[in-house]
Amino acid sequence: MLAEFTGLSALEELAARVQRAEFPVVDHWTEVGVWFREWASRPNLRKELRSYIDGLTPQQATWVIAHSRETTTHFAWCLRDETDEPFTFWLHEYKPLSDWRTGYADSVHNHRYHFCTTILSGAYLHERFDARLGVGGRTVIGTELTNRTQCTEGTTGTLLAHEFHRIPRAADGTMTFLVKSRAVTPWSLSYDPDTGTSHRHVPVEDRLEDLTNQL
Repeated sequence: MLAEFTGLSALEELAARVQRAEFPVVDHWTEVGVWFREWASRPNLRKELRSYIDGLTPQQATWVIAHSRETTTHFAWCLRDETDEPFTFWLHEYKPLSDWRTGYADSVHNHRYHFCTTILSGAYLHERFDARLGVGGRTVIGTELTNRTQCTEGTTGTLLAHEFHRIPRAADGTMTFLVKSRAVTPWSLSYDPDTGTSHRHVPVEDRLEDLTNQL
């Protein structure tokens, strides 16, 4: 990181770097990925994140719990989400593989946002796919595996909202840190190659108008 950010905590340093970008970061996320890779290479990142969580006040801990969620494969802990910032920070704690349930997280899928991630501990198998979309980009017609990589502790990566991937398995004890952009699309898509089933996912917070129209 640049010298102007020294003296800040790990999370504050990353936030300051993204906040001071001279361009809309959501439109230049690959450049954020370059900064992130440099930031994530710090030797004591896991220790710094643990110290950050240990230092949360009871009110801050309550906020983290309220903004976090459980998925079929991991617990997604929200560490930072300020409405005036073009990013959020997350810690993903993967469940033991025996506790995984079939669902979105281990399907072939994309996201409504861009993100960068680094593996703090453990490892996972990461697959990337090309996807053929239906009319209007509302369904997945088919996918083709383009890359399969066993990612280990210290690995960093960037995924853009239109890109499709899957994590079919992770080692016990795997944890990752992510910085996500704000949503760039209104929905995401998932696809099951075995059944050819495609699903479109719209977040519940965006469906209030649909709810009132059906009442």
